[in-house]
Amino acid sequence: MERKLPSHLTQNRFWSTALLLVVTLAVVTLLGVSGYVFYLLAKLPRVDRLADYKPPIVSQVFGDDGILVGEFYLERRIVVPVNKMPRKLIQAFVAAEDSNFYSHKGIDYLGILRAAFKNVISLSKKEGASTITQQVTKSMLLSPEKKFSRKIKEAILAKRMEERLSKDEILYLYLNQIYLGSGSYGVQAAAETYFGKNVEQLNLAEMSMLAGLPKAPNAYSPIKHLEKARERQAYVLDRMTKEGYITPAEADHAKKTPILLQPLKKVNNEQSAYYLEFLRIQLEQKYGEEQLYKGGLKIYTTMNAAMQRAAYESLRKGLKEVDKRQGFRGPVKYLNETDVDAFCTKVEDSIDSVTLKSGETYQGVVVGFIPEKGEARIRVGERKGILSRKNMEWGGKITMTNRYGKPEKGSKGLTLGSVIEVSVVTPEVNLEGAQFALDQTPEVQAALVSIDPRTGGVKAMVGGYDFKKSQFNRAMQAKRNGGSAFKPIIYAAALDKGLTPATIIEDAPVEYPDGAGGIWKPQNYDHEFRGRVTMREALTYSINIVSVKIMEQIGAQYAAEYALKLGFTSPIPPNLALALGAASISPMELTTAYTVFANKGVLTPPYFINRVTDTDNRVLQEATPSVPIPVISPETAYVITNLMQSVVSSGTGHRASIVGRPVAGKTGTTNGAKDAWFVGYIPQLVTGVWVGYDQERSLGIGGTGGQAAAPIWSEYMQKAILSLPAEDFTAPENVSFVLINPRTGKLAKDNTAGAVMECFIKGTEPTSYD
Repeated sequence: MERKLPSHLTQNRFWSTALLLVVTLAVVTLLGVSGYVFYLLAKLPRVDRLADYKPPIVSQVFGDDGILVGEFYLERRIVVPVNKMPRKLIQAFVAAEDSNFYSHKGIDYLGILRAAFKNVISLSKKEGASTITQQVTKSMLLSPEKKFSRKIKEAILAKRMEERLSKDEILYLYLNQIYLGSGSYGVQAAAETYFGKNVEQLNLAEMSMLAGLPKAPNAYSPIKHLEKARERQAYVLDRMTKEGYITPAEADHAKKTPILLQPLKKVNNEQSAYYLEFLRIQLEQKYGEEQLYKGGLKIYTTMNAAMQRAAYESLRKGLKEVDKRQGFRGPVKYLNETDVDAFCTKVEDSIDSVTLKSGETYQGVVVGFIPEKGEARIRVGERKGILSRKNMEWGGKITMTNRYGKPEKGSKGLTLGSVIEVSVVTPEVNLEGAQFALDQTPEVQAALVSIDPRTGGVKAMVGGYDFKKSQFNRAMQAKRNGGSAFKPIIYAAALDKGLTPATIIEDAPVEYPDGAGGIWKPQNYDHEFRGRVTMREALTYSINIVSVKIMEQIGAQYAAEYALKLGFTSPIPPNLALALGAASISPMELTTAYTVFANKGVLTPPYFINRVTDTDNRVLQEATPSVPIPVISPETAYVITNLMQSVVSSGTGHRASIVGRPVAGKTGTTNGAKDAWFVGYIPQLVTGVWVGYDQERSLGIGGTGGQAAAPIWSEYMQKAILSLPAEDFTAPENVSFVLINPRTGKLAKDNTAGAVMECFIKGTEPTSYD
């Protein structure tokens, strides 16, 4: 028979066992936690590297006059030292984000308790307790993963950071690193983005508004939600008052101070996009992504900011004119009534200004009609306005149907819910007051290149209508037939073969074997024949048959080799059709060739970059002056220039004339009006314009070089020449002027009817009279 232990001994054994289990579990847990902590410690990044940390800095692109014209970055950040920041700006961020910043050692234990208490009371996470130091560790040393382990790492690193860095060093990192909305990183970039100022120029109202952004940059954006931004600003000012940084009177004054949103004009804007993209590709290949996007390079280019802006505006204006001549294509799409609000919300989110910008184009929705006036009510985002009959007359007769849904088949009219493009004639005075004009994005494309012929510096380049929609740079990459714009190269080659501006050639039907068993019969653009004409007249009026006969006389192989001397890199086919521009060339190539004529026979290869420096101002790259390459004689260059002056003064290029300036140039139109060209110049600037569809088709009404390309050239050059003094084309000593009879090409006496002065290379003048 077993003896039972007394109950008190049984209880003692139970508690002993339980205690042993608890102690064992505690020891195992402690060891586990310690091991985990040591594991984390071993994997933590080094804090001391932050002492030498350089935040990613924007690489800046400057024009030839020192104006900032572009930026390359992953995060738009402009670093500014703490001693350049106003003290109240720093205090505003500290008051709003971490009021105990100057007293804690990386972790604010009181702040954690206060936040926890508020969160429990509200039954939600209303308030966080991360210190500024923790925010720096989070953004600069840790991954964005949301795990408990990251919180432990964050706390340890914050403590270490406080041991190794001063408070000002931590603020330097924080205020230059933090994201403040609208693509801005750091307080300097944000000051520029919202107020168009440097940080030292900010007033208290602006400082406190910036300090309210870290909590929710989009929700408190003054551009998008000014009232919410004001509420958050008031909170920051109250916190500053509570912390003793400002007086109640200063806070009240700041709250009443009007907020003037004046965003600094973004330099990475559409007008320079193709030029900057060309630079970006070259620079990334040479310096790598890290240095280009984060290294703070300074890139000094040959671009002229005013010329680039003029090029962009002129090209877009000209393309709209070409496109509108083809008529209104109809609404972009048709919305159901239930889809209008969602569509307009999306449009509103894409508008980056408080008011609509005059002249800008937006997508609007037809939300009503005023039949008695023939007007439509248009909604653009949350704004409304009127599209009058007058402001849509270019579209022809446009029907208006007061119902939702598509119009009758084949109709391009408007119904309720029609999405159309409208440009702003008058921005809204109030939410009902905008005046709109019917618009449409051109399908036709264009390119413009403008070069200083004496240096080769590319002053402006636009590669298409809209870089966002198509990054294909037509100025550099498009290879299209040059049409009659290629003829001056053939005529220059002919001058070097002994022909002269007074050489008489018969403009009459001609035919040649086409090499495939058929016959090629070149035609003039107007299908007319003029009989005997001089070379000058043939170029002035772009007579095709005369150009082919000149090519036949000088030889196609000779002409093709002559063209290659002028800088063409594309293949130049040696056949008779080359006389009419049957060579696939880029606008950059053709414009470069014309620089030889403007630069007295000297080829100066085009270039884009003058100099590149790093953050320490060390020169990494510098353009050496190009060695001038004489490729044709100054006399030939002058005579061909003189011939092209006639094209502009009285021929196909008359739309390119500029009052008070000598202009030489040539139009070009390919078969079926698929390409329109105008390349022209003054002594200091050569500009080429190409217009056409990416998928080749006729430009339709007004699709010639004189009607589609020359007006763009003229619009641009009228603005570009404002910074250039008036100069004339000067004749070399070896060029003479004599009186001739243009009907015979022979010398004329003073009293000869119709006699004209003609220029010749000395020794090639006619020697006999009529």
